[in-house]
Amino acid sequence: MRACPWLNFVLLGFIVLGISAQGTTQSSTKSGTSQHSSNQTQKAAASSSAIDNGAVTNGVYRNKSLGLSYKIPDGWVLRTEEMNAREDESDSKTSEQTPSPQGTQRNTQDNNKGRVLLAAFSRPPEAKGEDVNASIVIAAESVTIYPGLKEAAQYFGPLTEVATAQGLSVDEEPYEIAVGSKTLVRGDFHKDVGSRVMRQSTLVFLAHGYAVSITVIGGTEDEVEDLIDEVTFVGK
Repeated sequence: MRACPWLNFVLLGFIVLGISAQGTTQSSTKSGTSQHSSNQTQKAAASSSAIDNGAVTNGVYRNKSLGLSYKIPDGWVLRTEEMNAREDESDSKTSEQTPSPQGTQRNTQDNNKGRVLLAAFSRPPEAKGEDVNASIVIAAESVTIYPGLKEAAQYFGPLTEVATAQGLSVDEEPYEIAVGSKTLVRGDFHKDVGSRVMRQSTLVFLAHGYAVSITVIGGTEDEVEDLIDEVTFVGK
């Protein structure tokens, strides 16, 4: 299975490199989850999408279609809209550079194959700090992007290619992990950043024709495990 993991490239690039200065100006009025909790209902990726984007209320992200919830640590900042805007801009540039055959209009669903559902950081990604900027990113990509993708473990082929291209090293082969009644596949990575070590774990499952990834980043193994512990699946 060979495919371009375009969304995860954006996710890793956003997390590792930070957002643009243009996003910095907007972030000054969005300093924490408490300012978003009452009205953070995210735009739908497509009206016909099999999963909804979920919403953050009182510091907890909930997605009913996935039966998923995540308690965002106090004081963290949300950057979901900024990450989606960055990807939308990238898609727009690609569409302009590649004309449609015989002048036909492009299928609007092409830009709806992937979406960030939640992006939260311990501090604004553009802000410098001495420690690793802990984060949680939940995203969904249509399995049609990856021909032959039938199991969550297969997703780690292209994901590992992107991760290693960003300078991350693989800790071990992907393995299954139980989160409540849900079984996911987990992959662990790390990257030396000066005197610090950035640790990343990505959990993946398939649902409603999508590959759903939950990526957490921390400065220690304990921090990563604490972030994963906030992932909850509820019965539907």
